[in-house]
This record gives sequence, structure tokens and C-alpha cells, in this order.
Amino acid sequence: MFSGIIEEFATVVAIKRDRENLDFTLTCSFVDELSIDQSVAHNGVCLTVVSKTPPTLPCSGEETCFPLRQGESKGVYTVTAMKETLDRSNLGLLKVGDKVNVERSMLMNGRLDGHIVQGHVDMTARCTAMEDADGSTYFTFSYDFDAEKAKRGYFTVDKGSVTVNGVSLTVCNPTQDSFQVAIIPYTFEHTNFQDIRVGSVVNLEFDILGKYIARLTQLLS
Repeated sequence: MFSGIIEEFATVVAIKRDRENLDFTLTCSFVDELSIDQSVAHNGVCLTVVSKTPPTLPCSGEETCFPLRQGESKGVYTVTAMKETLDRSNLGLLKVGDKVNVERSMLMNGRLDGHIVQGHVDMTARCTAMEDADGSTYFTFSYDFDAEKAKRGYFTVDKGSVTVNGVSLTVCNPTQDSFQVAIIPYTFEHTNFQDIRVGSVVNLEFDILGKYIARLTQLLS
């Protein structure tokens, strides 16, 4: 379980296809603290660390590798995304050098500063507008509306919670197939919102509490 409070962004240093799966190798500041089988959210997608290496990065012809600067040496770790995950998220669009929002699973003795995030991405959305808000920025995201999915809680409500690329955010001005979020300068600078433009594809996870309420309403109707 996660909170949607991004720790930092990791950089993709290699991508390797293994049949229908993609292996992503990344680097970030806390690689040395990771362990095999640990869960880490990447743009909101919960993935398992399958390997980690000390500060060297072997690069074979089967991989696309991120060129490190001369003398630069970084530890890396690898996670695997299966076809279902690639179909539902924007991970399949990642390229070497891209920034990915990362968050390790929440400690049970910590504060829930965001909201309950499972790391199970529901669908993707596309940025359709960016508007200056006198220091902050309003981002508008649109997604494909599906009535059956809406009955299962795939929708947003005003002042409710939504996860965008793993970031816990408050919804503004929701419509049937779109919503806005306001991004303060700190969030902009410390997440990959700094790379989002009109047309960018992002991952969405709708609020799990809304899904339970929607399901209960179905069962009782």
C-alpha cells in the first residue's frame, strides 16, 4: 500500500523486452536501501524489485542503455512489467532517460499524508490543458468514459482524491470524462509533472473508497 507522496523520481537507464514483458532498469538515490521482492510504485504502478546491482551497469546489445557521464557510477535496480500492466498504464511508453515517479510502500507506523493508494493503475488519461494559476498550475486530464466502469467507481468527484502518475491529488471541476488538479511549485519540481505537456499520457488510479461504495450500492440495489 502507498500514500501517493512521491519520494523522488528515478531515471530509466535500460529497457529490455522478455517475450510479453518489459524489464526496466532504473537508478535513484535509495537503490542501496532496496531489497529483492520489495514493492515500489513507478508512476503509480506497484512493481517488484527483481534484481539490483552495485554501481556498474553492464549493457548488452539486447538492451537500450542510458549513457552515464564519464566517471559517473550509479547503482541500479530492475523491475518487470507484464502485458496487463503495460496495457493499462503508460509504462510501455517509457524511454531510456525518462523520469519516473517512485514511492516505496508505506510504513505502518507513518502518517498517511496522501490517501490510500494501492498501486493498481485503472487506466490512462491524456493531458488536454495547462493553465497558470498565479504560481501553481492547473492540469486538465481527460479519459475514456465507460458507463460500466463508472458503476464500479471509475470516476472522480469534486474535492475527492485521485492518483496521477502515482501522485496523490485533490480533484477540481470533474466532468463525466475529465477533471483538473492544481500542482504547486514543490510538486512540480519534485515529480515528473515537470515533463507533462498537453498530449502527455498519465496513469490514473481512482479512489479505492469510492470503488467500495460503488460496489456496495450495486449489491444493495
